[in-house]
This record gives sequence, C-alpha cells and structure tokens, in this order.
Amino acid sequence: MDSPVLVVLDTNVLIAAGFNPKSNSARLVQAVRTGQIRMVWNEAIRREYRATIDRIPMLDWFAFQDMMTPDSRDDSADLSDAGLEPIVDPEDRKFAALARATGAILVTSDDHLLSVRDQLNLIIRTPAELIKSLGLAPPL
Repeated sequence: MDSPVLVVLDTNVLIAAGFNPKSNSARLVQAVRTGQIRMVWNEAIRREYRATIDRIPMLDWFAFQDMMTPDSRDDSADLSDAGLEPIVDPEDRKFAALARATGAILVTSDDHLLSVRDQLNLIIRTPAELIKSLGLAPPL
C-alpha cells in the first residue's frame, strides 16, 4: 500500500476550510482527517495556526486541533531558511522549510509563496492543484 502524500498546510488553507466547507481547502482538511493525505507539522506551525485562528471570531481552534496528531509532528527536521530568501515574509519560511526538510508538498493560497515557487527547491501547490493531481473528490 502506498503511503499517503505528505503535505504542509499553510494557515490560509485552514482558514478557508473554516469559512467554506465546500472549498478545496475544506476537501484537503477532510483528506487529512480520513488519512488520504498526511499533514506534517511542528510546534512553530501549530502555534501560528492557533494564534491566527483564535483571532478570528467565526473560527474555533478546536475544530482543527484534531489534525495535529503526534505521529505527523516533526520537530526534528532541519529548518534552515537557506535558499528560501525569495520568500519575502519570514513567517512563511517556516512552512517552506518544513516542507523542504520532510519532502512534503506545501499547500497554500498565498500569492507571495506561489509567485516564487519556481525559484525554490520544493513543491508548492494551491489547494485546487493538489486536489486535481491527487484525484480527490469534492468535499462532502
């Protein structure tokens, strides 16, 4: 049996999923929960998820917390941001560094990340691109 595809989800994917349960982002969240894809995360990313979601009154951190499973946590990866200089926002580099270190696909809707993806040594996809490439069904 093939291992699930590894992904690092940018915070904007969780936010989009929270606001639109029929979105491509929601489909990816559902795929993580059902084991179709495996989300890798670390403590710095979990803190950003929580801090951002807690600032949005219509969203609830507890709706996403179950995705942070211990077996998908990776705090040991080399998170050097060398080679990630094209990413102008240093806060975005932690997502790219984890994706690069673990061989995961970085999934984002962030135009700044998407605009430099051809300059980086990692795979960056939009939610729609990843869903199409994996042949995932629309959200339930």
